[in-house]
Amino acid sequence: MIITSERDLEALKKIGRIVALAREEMIKNIKPGITTAELDRIGEEVLSKYGARSAPRYEYNFPGATCISINEVAAHGIPDERIVKEGDLVNIDISAELDGYFADTGVTITVEPSSSLAKKLCECSKSAFYKAMEKVRPGVKLNQIGRAIHNEARNNGFTVIKDLTGHGIGKRLHEEPEYVPNFFDKSQDYLLKEGLVLAIEPFISAGSEFTVEEKDGWTLRTEDKSLVAQYEHTIVVTKGEPIIITEL
Repeated sequence: MIITSERDLEALKKIGRIVALAREEMIKNIKPGITTAELDRIGEEVLSKYGARSAPRYEYNFPGATCISINEVAAHGIPDERIVKEGDLVNIDISAELDGYFADTGVTITVEPSSSLAKKLCECSKSAFYKAMEKVRPGVKLNQIGRAIHNEARNNGFTVIKDLTGHGIGKRLHEEPEYVPNFFDKSQDYLLKEGLVLAIEPFISAGSEFTVEEKDGWTLRTEDKSLVAQYEHTIVVTKGEPIIITEL
């Protein structure tokens, strides 16, 4: 989506704040003993409170209001009766729609006590996102986002998940550009435009660069069962610094 009016921006900011509030409420409740289904209900209650609806459920009939992925699960973890334990890496990925506008955000956190590796992965996923933000300006090639993310991962001794990417967003959950890779892809030479709305989401891996799909048809885990951390915001390209609409 390319923003064409102040109304577009305000509508995106509104849904961006809602998913951010849901994300933070879920994070606040992550502790040993809680199930991923319980966390999912917490997120859904926040969305409902503000009149928003779950985007993955609405657009793809996903069996949960949010995606909750643990440890080696990189994405699309289905909320169920799995119990969160000490030392787990827990990823919350939440997207929603309000009045025809969409926003998407995610973060991975550690459940203490956790390993230094897990903490470093989470820190790297966040720093990779902000390294990418330094490249987001009109006229810059899309592939410079992936270059920045991959370089930050490599500088920290990690790699990226290559078959999970960011994407365009706005009037639908997934729009053009369909792929915003987390590595340098020469073919992704699309020039960023002012007003373009993107979901940027580094997936930083301690091992494998690719995922495999579980039998449920949704859950994606690393090939070698290595740990993964994701950090995601929905952003708007401007002539200055990008607007991060899912930050509180």
